[in-house]
Amino acid sequence: MEAQFSPDQRAFIQQAIQSGRIATEQDAMRDALQLWEERERKRAEILFALEQAENSIQSGNGRLITNADDAQRFLADISAKLKITE
Repeated sequence: MEAQFSPDQRAFIQQAIQSGRIATEQDAMRDALQLWEERERKRAEILFALEQAENSIQSGNGRLITNADDAQRFLADISAKLKITE
């Protein structure tokens, strides 16, 4: 597979090679792909967590917080529960 870099990208890669941060253009591509994979995994995890939260709310097991007042009530409830169990 071949990749085409813009002049700015090529200069950025060459600067990294000259400074010793990476050894080759292939290393730059490998690093970039690893970061992209990591970002996509995190994105998938976030989307899954959102889906679970939405399902929880729809089934009546969750709590919808849409504004500061909701958040304050939620924190107050948690604080009250923590005081009971301590």
